[in-house]
Amino acid sequence: MGEERFRGETLKHFRINFIVEGQTEEVFVNTVLQSYFAPLSIDIVACCITTQQNRRAPHIIHRGGLSTYRHAYNDIKKWTKRERSGNVRFTTMFDLYGLPGDFPGYEEATKELDPYLRVSILERAFKESIGDWRFIPYIQLHEFESLLFSDLQKLGAEFPDSSENIQKLTEITSKFSSPELINDGVTTAPSKRIIGAIPDYKIGKARWGPIITSKIGIRTLKSQCRHFREWIEQLTSSCT
Repeated sequence: MGEERFRGETLKHFRINFIVEGQTEEVFVNTVLQSYFAPLSIDIVACCITTQQNRRAPHIIHRGGLSTYRHAYNDIKKWTKRERSGNVRFTTMFDLYGLPGDFPGYEEATKELDPYLRVSILERAFKESIGDWRFIPYIQLHEFESLLFSDLQKLGAEFPDSSENIQKLTEITSKFSSPELINDGVTTAPSKRIIGAIPDYKIGKARWGPIITSKIGIRTLKSQCRHFREWIEQLTSSCT
């Protein structure tokens, strides 16, 4: 396997660069996914999407949130042009919920009722738009908090005073074959349901989300969330 220089160090293994939507995903990648991929000799780098940069002060950069596809496109293209190594992969972690309407394949995807087919259309168009064989797009069904529904007992353990509301969330989960299918309504998206049951989650979601998914574990997340599992497996196989 070839070697390259990265931040003053010799890179002997594969590396996956993640462009993510917000701080919650960034912490999740840098902690939970980092721990998962480290034994496989795969390095991880995550960066929140750039939303604004001050022209007069280029060092001032605003990150987080995905209001237009152009922000994602610019960040990914800059990164792929900067790093030409065949040992590097690029991926994303964006929510389907709230995805901007100018996203590649958006109009076609809205006509599809099956969420899995909908996200497949978007990811395929996204990959074509970027045009780099190392790019493996990922759009989370329907948002990051879907993953927490994989084991609500772990969520409840962090909020012991909310046991009754955790039970209500469990009843919601039983209506879906996968946490990924919990829908994307303004009041019924996974994060909205959790915040409705546990208001304190909203204040520290960037902290709580990664902590809870870490305790749930990648194995359970993969078993409960098909699209997430396929993404992790694709990233792994691409680095072997």
